[in-house]
Amino acid sequence: MRFVDYAKIYVRSGNGGKGCVSFRREKYVPRGGPDGGDGGKGGNVILQATVQLQTLLDFRYKREYRAQKGQDGMGKNMHGKNGTDLCIPVPVGTVVKSCEQNAILADLKEESDSFVAARGGKGGLGNEHFATSTRQVPKFAQPGQEGEERWLILELKLIADVGLVGLPNAGKSTLISVISAARPKIADYPFTTTVPNLGVVRVEEHKSFVVADIPGLIEGAHAGAGLGIQFLRHIERTKIFLHLIDISDNAQGDPVEHYHMIRKELGMYREELLAKHQAVVATKLDIASDKRKLDILEKYCKTNHIELIKISSVTGEGIKELIYHLAQHLQKI
Repeated sequence: MRFVDYAKIYVRSGNGGKGCVSFRREKYVPRGGPDGGDGGKGGNVILQATVQLQTLLDFRYKREYRAQKGQDGMGKNMHGKNGTDLCIPVPVGTVVKSCEQNAILADLKEESDSFVAARGGKGGLGNEHFATSTRQVPKFAQPGQEGEERWLILELKLIADVGLVGLPNAGKSTLISVISAARPKIADYPFTTTVPNLGVVRVEEHKSFVVADIPGLIEGAHAGAGLGIQFLRHIERTKIFLHLIDISDNAQGDPVEHYHMIRKELGMYREELLAKHQAVVATKLDIASDKRKLDILEKYCKTNHIELIKISSVTGEGIKELIYHLAQHLQKI
């Protein structure tokens, strides 16, 4: 399935039905008066969050959504039928913005959260409402109000408890495939992961948490370098950041510099992200015969009181400890 996290759609609610101009005319009713019924209300356009969807892909193929208009009023004081609301399902985590001001209109974080994107027009009043002692034969009624219309931007921000961040090939995809049922594509070249991956980690029978593998973080990512900022939005909701740092013999550069570079990109994108709980994970222990990188990283983390967890996703070393460390911190949060 193709992952899509941005869409632009047009919504229009239904117009209200027209009020009716009608007069009661019956053989044995000498004083028949106006009996025009009111028009029905137009249907609303409603966005509703559901866990059944994980992407905004459907909105790439259908961009216009129109609710039903209200029925016109009828004689004998018969009210026109209200237009049916149009309910549009969107993934949990969808942010709704106005196209004109780019302002946030709604943030649908929970299952069944909803937002009325366009309200239906009111139905017009029938001529029965306009009869007075001096105007007993009103030959007019109200037209129905027009429905609202607008262009909307939909942005999907994945909801995960733990966000895996790090340079390409730091081992994020391999780790998420080991600790969850997620099966991302894994290969030994940069930007293997081109979409965020979500995985559910089972701690106990009734306890679990969600991990997100966020791709595309390199120097300048906040300004569009690499895969750009298109995936940085997905880290905003995470409660814990795990900085994965490759300390294998094949890794290039200083591990502490890698840590600072990722923190800088997070801070440049949203400064408040740096206040979230963060831990460092040294990866690929199984192919780290030279311990100098690990020693440098351990010394830095100890000096700065940063939690360091050492793992190998291939051999399983440190994986259980990592899972329970995350579960404990999430419980505190």
